[in-house]
Amino acid sequence: MINFKQEIANQIAKVTNLKQEELETYIETPKDVRNGDYAFPCFRLAKELKKSPAQIAIEIKEKIEIDSKILEKVEVVGGYLNFTVNKMLLTQEVLKEIEQEDYGKSNIGEGQTILVEYSSPNIAKPFHIGHLRTTVIGAALYNIYKYLGYNTIGINHLGDYGTQFGKLIEGYKRWGNEYDLEKQPIEELMKIYVRINELCKEDEEVLEKCRENFKLLEQKDAYCLEIWEKFKDLSLKEFQKIYDLLGIQFDEVIRRSFL
Repeated sequence: MINFKQEIANQIAKVTNLKQEELETYIETPKDVRNGDYAFPCFRLAKELKKSPAQIAIEIKEKIEIDSKILEKVEVVGGYLNFTVNKMLLTQEVLKEIEQEDYGKSNIGEGQTILVEYSSPNIAKPFHIGHLRTTVIGAALYNIYKYLGYNTIGINHLGDYGTQFGKLIEGYKRWGNEYDLEKQPIEELMKIYVRINELCKEDEEVLEKCRENFKLLEQKDAYCLEIWEKFKDLSLKEFQKIYDLLGIQFDEVIRRSFL
């Protein structure tokens, strides 16, 4: 790939009789993109050339030979010379580099382990935009770290435990036969949860039964465990459809209930 800094330093060296290697170390990247791609501060030459930085910048611009195939323009801004590279050439150079096999790959992470926890949806609840965001970002980080040689472990930490499942179990006991969980499991489970939640607000005895359900679940009650497992299995099948669509995979699936 063309070294644009080197090219700029080479042209400045020709008109100042200063060493290219040293001039190259002076070249900066402007914070404001409107000031071009590279900037050469002429302040550093003021003492040696015994002229003001602005005068030096003007003189260099007048004498410098610009190859339009490499640099689109050179501008004087105060004591700076701002250079804008040829975008077509830059694009071609970047494409050449990234088309190389194993571009960007390294062993910088060799011997080190990185844990990336991402996605982490809640059982019996919709996979919303927040989960999609963490899934995509987490998968990207996972791939990057792995490409850099780290021992990378991708973890999906599922929210499958808590008092809300006591409510869901109670709702299923009451109205389970009214909902087709096989067809649209998460949508139907959400309907049950909303319905039982509203009933709990109206009737304290129902809320107490929900609490008892969760206590039974903690005590490994066979019936509550069976329903709970059903909720999990149905939800995971739905989540997997999304993961398959996105090409997402995990090394470990950890459930909150296991902790």
